[in-house]
Amino acid sequence: MRSVDLNCDCGEGFGVYAMGDDSSMLGIVTSASIACGFHAGDPEIMARTFKMARAKGVAAGAHPGFPDLWGFGRRKLAFSPDEIERLVAYQIGAAMALAAYAGHRLTYVKIHGALSNLAMEDAAIAQAAARAVRAVDPRLCFLAVAGTRLVAAGQAQGLKVASEIYADRGYTEEGLLMDRSCPGAILSDAAEIADRVLAMVEESAIVTASGKRLPVEIDSICVHGDNPNAVAMARSLRSRLEGAGVALAPFAPC
Repeated sequence: MRSVDLNCDCGEGFGVYAMGDDSSMLGIVTSASIACGFHAGDPEIMARTFKMARAKGVAAGAHPGFPDLWGFGRRKLAFSPDEIERLVAYQIGAAMALAAYAGHRLTYVKIHGALSNLAMEDAAIAQAAARAVRAVDPRLCFLAVAGTRLVAAGQAQGLKVASEIYADRGYTEEGLLMDRSCPGAILSDAAEIADRVLAMVEESAIVTASGKRLPVEIDSICVHGDNPNAVAMARSLRSRLEGAGVALAPFAPC
């Protein structure tokens, strides 16, 4: 039986401001990438989210991004690769501390938003992120966007690398995520998404906007927690995969 992970981004509120239904999502997914306080999150939210993940048997990862609460980490900021390396290391350290505080264990790192988008194409930034993971704890798995420079960077640093695809995002013909401002970049129909993801898992390939298949390894599937239809989407996707004989399990067990 084929096994694949289902992950979501969690803990992305700040203070009294909530983002997404983490409690419901953690009852569906097998891994949770938890914001580390720079693009979203704070010590209270991090501790609470790690605790919920532990209680539900969900593997936990750090989700570091640009220090950009105002833009939710989705704006490109001018940091050097060396600065990015330290930004990522800093956030992994915060996540490790709050996970331990909540009685859970951090098992992987996944880069967020605009920083991830840059690293998909820029080898120097991808290497900086991977070096940060290795420096803090080389036992951590590096969850990287399938078919991008992030995968190569993690492998070059000797990390265990898992490749992910996005359930709710459209892909360019080069296998990159479409810009969020483009038509078709954000997907919302739960049934269509489930069918599309199942096809990608069965064929081990990204499906582009034109329907072209680009072969990649697929270890994990991401559903964005801030999508208004995230819970329904994740539930439909899990049901569709399991109904087709695909088992759901974390790629980096807690």
